[in-house]
Amino acid sequence: MSNFVELAKLDDLKNNGASKVSIDGHTLAVVRFDSDVYILDDRCSHQNYSLSDGVADRDELTLECIKHGSTFSLLDGNPTCLPATRPVRVYEIKVDNNTVYVNLGDS
Repeated sequence: MSNFVELAKLDDLKNNGASKVSIDGHTLAVVRFDSDVYILDDRCSHQNYSLSDGVADRDELTLECIKHGSTFSLLDGNPTCLPATRPVRVYEIKVDNNTVYVNLGDS
């Protein structure tokens, strides 16, 4: 896990929603559904609004920006509806012994 840094304990992250976590100059929206974790940049590509304040959808695997309603895929960061047209970055993660690690390097 040489490219991965420790982000948080799984149990410290909000379940069934998004948490804002800042680490090494990155502000991240961390979405947790039980043991499944997804990490995106915390800024909407439409108007630079915090995505961690938005609504996570477990069935659709999306995170909605509450500013204008754009939703982003938790899997690839692509917008799934307007007004956003540009993706947000997603991060590779690993969970080991209840600890979440994130790869902050180039993806």
